[in-house]
Amino acid sequence: MTSSPARPRTGAASTVSAATAPCPVVVVDAEGHVVELNGMARDLLPAARPGRPLLAPAWLATAGRAPHPAPVTGVVGERSFSARPSLLADGGTAWWLLEDTAHRSVVEELKAERARTRFLTEASSALLTSLNLDRCMEVTARLAGEHLADAALVIAPLPARDLPVAVCDHQGELSRTTVSEVPESMPGLAEALRGFPPVPTRWIDPAAAPDWLVPEGFGEVGSLAITPLPGHGVPAGALILLRRAQSRAFTEAEEALAGLFAARAGAAMSAARLYAEQNTISDTLMRELLPPALGQVEGVEFAGGYRASGDTERIGGDFYDVHPPGEDLPETLAVLGDVAGKGLEAAVLTGKIRNTLHALLPMADDHARMLRLLNNAMRNSHNTRFATLVLASARREDRDVVLRLTSAGHPAPLIVRRDGTVEEADTGGTLIGVLPTVTSRTARVRLTPGETCLLFTDGVTEARGGPLGETMFGEERLKRALVECAGMPAEAVVERVQMIVSQWIGHRRHDDIALMAVTAPRGAPPGAVDGTPRGRFTA
Repeated sequence: MTSSPARPRTGAASTVSAATAPCPVVVVDAEGHVVELNGMARDLLPAARPGRPLLAPAWLATAGRAPHPAPVTGVVGERSFSARPSLLADGGTAWWLLEDTAHRSVVEELKAERARTRFLTEASSALLTSLNLDRCMEVTARLAGEHLADAALVIAPLPARDLPVAVCDHQGELSRTTVSEVPESMPGLAEALRGFPPVPTRWIDPAAAPDWLVPEGFGEVGSLAITPLPGHGVPAGALILLRRAQSRAFTEAEEALAGLFAARAGAAMSAARLYAEQNTISDTLMRELLPPALGQVEGVEFAGGYRASGDTERIGGDFYDVHPPGEDLPETLAVLGDVAGKGLEAAVLTGKIRNTLHALLPMADDHARMLRLLNNAMRNSHNTRFATLVLASARREDRDVVLRLTSAGHPAPLIVRRDGTVEEADTGGTLIGVLPTVTSRTARVRLTPGETCLLFTDGVTEARGGPLGETMFGEERLKRALVECAGMPAEAVVERVQMIVSQWIGHRRHDDIALMAVTAPRGAPPGAVDGTPRGRFTA
């Protein structure tokens, strides 16, 4: 029966209804004394007696004494009931007890499942906010300590002997420590770190927990659960859950929830570790691809400037290098080049060209030969890109600097004289990596103190901007800018040109830009520059 019967008009009528009802029925008077109860009610409430007050269950007894009875719910033993009142003519109340144990169990399970889903969703969001491994470990420990146990530990396996541990203690405080060795005798821990399935908690003796596993002041461990943190192909670590002796033990449902949480945490930690490894590799490779810091070499000033085509990029297809004199290199060799394309692919080819040129340094006295060998190397590498570059060999003669400049398909360097005159070096040649043979023409230039030779890529002259936004910066505008740089140190020349070009471009797209200034210092003695001995490179 799912609805209350029609209100009886007399007490006798209620007696007949109670006796024939398909559910437990208890009739009480206005003072809460039992008037009658049917057989099912007597079986359910053996303490209830006609003529006596209804004392149990307390939730029904309280409702029976209320001046205005209303439907109530409660439990009797392990069964759940919904009590519906029917008012009687004599002021009493007939309580119809409809069992809803199955329904309430479903509702409670649905509520618990919603809570688990909400927790896992929030955990996923929190874990995905960082790609830092230490941060992921702390978030995992905090979430587990707040929602799954009284305290939680997260251990990450690393190649080093000392394993990092993140701890969330029983007071919610986070801390970090390390453990030098994992006891193999403790069931579950060593297996979890190797990615094996979790050991049931009933197999783990809490007394076997080592001292480092139990937070200070935690007290006696009542139950302990260990589950692996699965990663991407390799274990990401282990999650350890601790409950005090006065807390209830872990249920199978809670162990299953811990496993689902561990899967999310392990994926986040694995992604963080992978990101850290890739970031380390990228930084290592990046250091090799980034332009070097320049300074003075053998009494000659060198300064460089680089700006990648993308504001978020650090490398590209433009490059420059300065190689100080050595046993096989009588003069300082400066190189500035431009590889076709942008971004990482161009930067990779840039690295190959720089390494090849470094290997060809013993032949740097012959620019033409060096370019031929580089051209052959690029053509034999099955690479479809090409490059342009300019070589500049520099040596000090008294107070002057003597340069040999050779261009290979690259814009000719510009010479800034002390009186503000800007000249174009008489050099030229074919680009590298396309034709079977390359031709080149070498120019010889002498710089007196305060004069500069500027090497640049076409990212400078082809930069589009200005009032209309599409006008090229052009070589004539570059020459006019260099007039203002007469007598400036190399670094000041580079900064001035970079500033003017940046203002011209504004926020528009542009190609990679590279500059290198070679300057004869003012008043530097032949054997040293500002106290720096010959042959030493200072950044």
